[in-house]
Amino acid sequence: MTAERQQFREGLRLEPAERFAQGDASSAIAGDLRGSVRSVQRWRQAWEEGRPRALRSQGPASLPRLSEGQFT
Repeated sequence: MTAERQQFREGLRLEPAERFAQGDASSAIAGDLRGSVRSVQRWRQAWEEGRPRALRSQGPASLPRLSEGQFT
């Protein structure tokens, strides 16, 4: 994922933090963001454990694969 795309996705996760504080339902937030309820539930859980900082990106889920030439 590009740095720009990663930043965009992080912004989407940070956006609902204020709504979590207001007590909005996960389904309402997911509908407004056109995302899945399960994703919003995971963000809410992270937010409850660490507030907005917990919603920041932790980096790529996996490292890029190396080509054959990069092994040597």
